Amino acid sequence: MNIVIGAFTMGLVLALLTLGMLISFRMIRFTDITVDGSITLGAALASLLIVNGWSPWTATLLAVLAGSVAGMITGILYTRFNIQMILSGILMMTALYSINLRIMGRSNIPLLDTPTVSNGVESVLLGLTGGATRIHILGWPVPLSDFSVLVSSLLICVIVAIALRYFLLTHLGTALRATGNNPQMVRAQGINNKSMVVLGLALANGLVALSGALLAQYQGFADVQMGIGMMVWGLASIIIGEALVGKRSIGVMITGAILGTIFFRLLIAIALRWGLNPNDLKLVTAVFVFVALVAPYWMKLLGKNVFGGTRHA
Repeated sequence: MNIVIGAFTMGLVLALLTLGMLISFRMIRFTDITVDGSITLGAALASLLIVNGWSPWTATLLAVLAGSVAGMITGILYTRFNIQMILSGILMMTALYSINLRIMGRSNIPLLDTPTVSNGVESVLLGLTGGATRIHILGWPVPLSDFSVLVSSLLICVIVAIALRYFLLTHLGTALRATGNNPQMVRAQGINNKSMVVLGLALANGLVALSGALLAQYQGFADVQMGIGMMVWGLASIIIGEALVGKRSIGVMITGAILGTIFFRLLIAIALRWGLNPNDLKLVTAVFVFVALVAPYWMKLLGKNVFGGTRHA
């Protein structure tokens, strides 16, 4: 049960990363590699502030702001300096590596015996359970601290998902989505599509940094290498979510992104439980994304060969 609780918690935390990538990849059609740096930025800044006595909520909010600024700079490089989309993200991601090292002062910051955003939920649960340090879920004993992290992650994820849905349905959110679908039409309506790209990247990387800040508090450390491959992870989660629930509406896409992340994390947890070498995790993720991307083409080609051959016969 602890493995399931951990997988669900990690899935909810990384779902915020996926929601950010949903905005950049699906809404504004921007291949944003800044993600690998902004998630570490959120973790590094939040960890540094918490270690120095800041409130975990304040530290987390400042991490979100820092991630938004990173995304904004990527957008400015693309829109104002006419640097190619992918190259803009690469430049910002490369710069963030040194920035994150500067923030942390070293390659790793441990968060031992420090407050986290789940402490409030844990205090409430302690009061409800009469001070018990363990609760039983389906007959399995679960540490109250682990369950409180799950509950707090769920609450944050749900609040962010609801707020994001309502934002994307506003006039500003509609303009943001239209920028990715038809920038010419957006300009014809008198909307600055370049500003919408900058706004979208700022919002996306703010969510990614939020995921990094919560991830560091959950894992108990921030590491300068923790962002490597996170963009591929988010892309895999988006693909799984679309396969599970489709993409008929904004709410469905957001729900699919969250469910896809949780499901993907459960698959990883099961694979690790069955003996997958953790060193192969990134490779397995990359192979999975490759298969998910080319599978629709293979299925379409197979269908044409089968049904086309039948009609010809």
